[in-house]
Amino acid sequence: MSSKVKIGQGAMVCKEIKVKGQVIIGSSTIVHPGVTIIAEAGPIEIGESNIIEEYVTIIHKFQPGYEKSEPKTLKIGSSNVFEVYSTVEGVNSIGDNNIFESKSYVGRNINIGNDCVVGAGCRLTSTVPVEDGICIYGKNCIRQKAYCKPSVPSGHREFLVKLLPSYHLLKKNRNTTEGS
Repeated sequence: MSSKVKIGQGAMVCKEIKVKGQVIIGSSTIVHPGVTIIAEAGPIEIGESNIIEEYVTIIHKFQPGYEKSEPKTLKIGSSNVFEVYSTVEGVNSIGDNNIFESKSYVGRNINIGNDCVVGAGCRLTSTVPVEDGICIYGKNCIRQKAYCKPSVPSGHREFLVKLLPSYHLLKKNRNTTEGS
């Protein structure tokens, strides 16, 4: 896969990931092994302090029939958590402080606000935007205003910073890394 990856200061990116296209990974972001990031419809900019767990897939491709469209940047905010096997495919934008629980799926042309939770196994395929502070849960993907902001359990990031280098090779923290 042809790729150009920029890794921010203090980010931890495991070598065992697949990247295609131009990807910028913000400072203090943690990317686990087995992650796939495809940036064909334009660059992907991942903000600061995100956690992207094993086998997460982030795809930014043109919609079928729109391959000749002008490339656009997919911006993913800061402090988001993408849990194991979650998939984000063709979204317009993702704000800050969101949690995408295990095996959740977010489809094309959706805007995700700030402080949202997409529950485990939920599949979002409509283009209805997810407003700030919405929790989506259950087999029918019920939307409800959350009573409090989602947060990463304290100590999670510190635990990963200590654990990952012990078991995985990390990409070097240079301005640009060619290849995947």
